Parts: sequence; C-alpha cells; structure tokens
Amino acid sequence: IVSKMFPYAPVDNIKKYLPSVLKALEDQKLVDKKMVLMALATIRAETGRFLPIDEGKSKYNSSPGGHPFDLYDHRTDLGNRGEGDGDKFKGRGFIQLTGRSNYTKYSKALGLDTQLVKNPALANDPEIAAKILASFLKDKERKIKEALLDSDLRLARKLVNGGSHGLSDFTDAYNIGNDLIA
Repeated sequence: IVSKMFPYAPVDNIKKYLPSVLKALEDQKLVDKKMVLMALATIRAETGRFLPIDEGKSKYNSSPGGHPFDLYDHRTDLGNRGEGDGDKFKGRGFIQLTGRSNYTKYSKALGLDTQLVKNPALANDPEIAAKILASFLKDKERKIKEALLDSDLRLARKLVNGGSHGLSDFTDAYNIGNDLIA
C-alpha cells in the first residue's frame, strides 16, 4: 500500500524506514488512519523517496550569488540568529525540520538535550527523523485532525509546512492511502 502512495520511492527505502516511522507514530499514540496517512503523505511531500534527506538549495532559501540557505540566516521566526544559521539549521529529516528554534525544541522533546543543535545532521538519522516527524505531528494533532475531519487537506498540509509546498504530492498520497486502507 505504501509503495502505491510513493510511486517514485524505491521499495527498499520503504521497507527500511517504514518500521521506524510506524513505531514513532505508535509511541506518540498517532495510530488512527487519518494521522498515519497524514504522516505518510507528509513524507511524500517533503522527501518523495521515503528517506530522511537534507533540504535542497532553491530560490526560496538561497539568494542569487549568496551562500547556500542565506535567506534563512536572519529568519527570527525560525529562531535563526545570523549568518551560517540558515545552512546549519536547514530542513532535514522526513519532515524537513527547519530553524534553530525547531532544532532546539525537538532536541529537548526527544530527550536529546542539545544534541540536535550541536549536530543538526542527526535530524537525518532514520530513528531520530521518525521521532521528529511523530513529535511534530503530535504537537499539531488537534488542528490537523480538525482539518482532516473537514477534508481540508490544504489546511492539514499548511499546519505542517506553513504553506502549500508539496500539496499535490501530499494530496495524491493521502487519497491513494485513504482509498486502499480499510
């Protein structure tokens, strides 16, 4: 079923990482159909290939001629403090955790003290990436469930991403999974 939700993901990625994702969702008590589909559709929208990854450089995060992720450097809404923070705290993992404040928050939430802040690449560790995804969704669970009950996939996506980036992949994955899972 999950491979049908992820047409561009190697099946080996799904076999390798799905157990960690499901375990993290179970640990957060996010096991109802809608929240599992939310998590999986989020992974499709954020990584496409069902593996934790670094955010790619784009016009949305890097200015022409600037250093990578310089548009994030001074984003106080992300908790970033200046030059270098953009690259250091770029999106990572299954959910593309972004910004110093999110790395700080989820490092503490996962019992990692300041490890994610000191070593942000840990957000791509499959076990940690799965736990970040589940913890992030748990924090927004009520609003996400309300959006999903209203069949408002755009709002559900916005609650995670802050916008509509990846909405078509998210919607496609969610709907495929919804049709296939009883």
